[in-house]
Amino acid sequence: MSTPARPANRHHRRPRGEGQWALGYREPLNKNEENKKNDDGLNVRQRIIDIYSKRGFDSIDPADLRGRFRWFGLYTQRKPGIDGGKTAILPDEELDDRYFMLRVRIDGGQLSLEQLRAIADISNDYGRGTADVTDRQNIQLHWIEIESVPDIWRRLEAVGLSTTEACGDTPRVILGCPLAGIDAGEVIDGTPQIHEIYDRYVGDKAFSNLPRKFKTAISGCTAHCTVHEINDVAFVGVVNEQGEPGFDVWVGGGLSTNPMFAKRLGAFVRPDQVHEVWAGVTGIFRDYGYRRLRHRARIKFLVNDWGAEKFRQVLETEYLRYALPDGPAPEAPQSGRRDHVGVHPQRDGNFYVGFAPRVGRLDGDTLHRIADIAERHGSARIRTTVEQKMVVLDVAPDRVESIVRELEAADLQVNPSTFRRQTMACTGIEYCKIAIVETKATASALIDELERRLPDFAEPLTINVNGCPNSCARIQVADIGLKGQLVANDKGEQVEGFQVHLGGSIGLNPTFGRKVRGLKTTAEELPDYVERVARNFEKQRNEGETFAEWVQRADESDLK
Repeated sequence: MSTPARPANRHHRRPRGEGQWALGYREPLNKNEENKKNDDGLNVRQRIIDIYSKRGFDSIDPADLRGRFRWFGLYTQRKPGIDGGKTAILPDEELDDRYFMLRVRIDGGQLSLEQLRAIADISNDYGRGTADVTDRQNIQLHWIEIESVPDIWRRLEAVGLSTTEACGDTPRVILGCPLAGIDAGEVIDGTPQIHEIYDRYVGDKAFSNLPRKFKTAISGCTAHCTVHEINDVAFVGVVNEQGEPGFDVWVGGGLSTNPMFAKRLGAFVRPDQVHEVWAGVTGIFRDYGYRRLRHRARIKFLVNDWGAEKFRQVLETEYLRYALPDGPAPEAPQSGRRDHVGVHPQRDGNFYVGFAPRVGRLDGDTLHRIADIAERHGSARIRTTVEQKMVVLDVAPDRVESIVRELEAADLQVNPSTFRRQTMACTGIEYCKIAIVETKATASALIDELERRLPDFAEPLTINVNGCPNSCARIQVADIGLKGQLVANDKGEQVEGFQVHLGGSIGLNPTFGRKVRGLKTTAEELPDYVERVARNFEKQRNEGETFAEWVQRADESDLK
């Protein structure tokens, strides 16, 4: 007897929702989404002013403390003395210190001397002198008490600075070339577009509840210094067939534990259209972005699933309501280094002077000293870079030698070694609650050792040190990327160390770093490891070959 056929749709289930608002999934699917639905993160500002700053740390609602505070650049610090083995074990309440990291957003990396001095004063008055330049052109302060926050905001806002949406599920700081408007070779100055997007949309509740953080870059720099390949949305300077300067738009870049390079939409965007296109891309992320799982809530996952063609179609038909013309791809970057360190001419006959703080670590007194040095040499403008460096603009030709001497005397190297110039480190376990290992001091000691052991090494070599898997220091696109973890030393003890990624790069041939099976190093052995690999590269490299290119062909034994 034959078995009756089952109905064709008996086991058909509706696809599991990803929390996409545009498809009708408006109910929160996790705690973060629930908190955002309960109250917009921007509303926490008034509670900080009226309640928390007056009643103290213990009065803070946990949903604000570990959630909405980020909408204004505030993260609780890691409590001192908690080792990396407990990072993923202890609850937030035990990891939290009663102090905060405060991120000051510096869109385009643009600072006046008045603004730099305001940050320096806040650092000294409220942050125990701490000040770190980040790889997104911000400056971060530590040891901030909740009672001090309203006065800090007052001081920052008096000079045109802000912490609004410096963190959180929001449009964070907009990267820009530090030489915008002064570089003789730039394709276009993206500064007006940065200002327009900031003025129109930062602090606007239309974009204050995104699925996750959202990172933007806008630049016409020929060195491609804003690393457009790994931003959520990026506008890159190009010239179309009619000779008109504008922007090529890229979407869906990002690193962390699932790295992806951004995709070109192939559309030419006029300067006056940039803010509309930005709002359209951000709106797609808000409405179609995945909200069910936090680890899949970045726009890169949506772009990867849709593809560039569909993304552009939705952008044009549902958000812009007009078609964008096709446009050219950017020219290949004209420099192997993207940091703008050194002395170089501006288009107006003056010079800019880029210098390298040690892994971005500064302090309030040094910020004051930088401002004083710049002012003595006729400059009123300072810039931060995405490589944790700084630049003084508008130095007259006859003042160049003098400013270089003063900066170098302050240990702000204008002609640094490769290792000082190209080593980057995230915040690390000193302050960060998700870090597993120390980074800043480890990277600084590594620089000293490599300068001593390899004084003549001159090839570009990026060394990026990260305290956890999240890649704030961009480990997957570094020549040597170091991901912090606990490893076993030769005695079998669990100690601080790193998994090694080798040969990552962005630019003409972007690639993520190669992970050699079992390749790890303890923090103590790190200088020995880097020295060994750097010497192998020097011996084996072909003429003109980069470290990343060498890694792709090198024998594994030469990479260990």
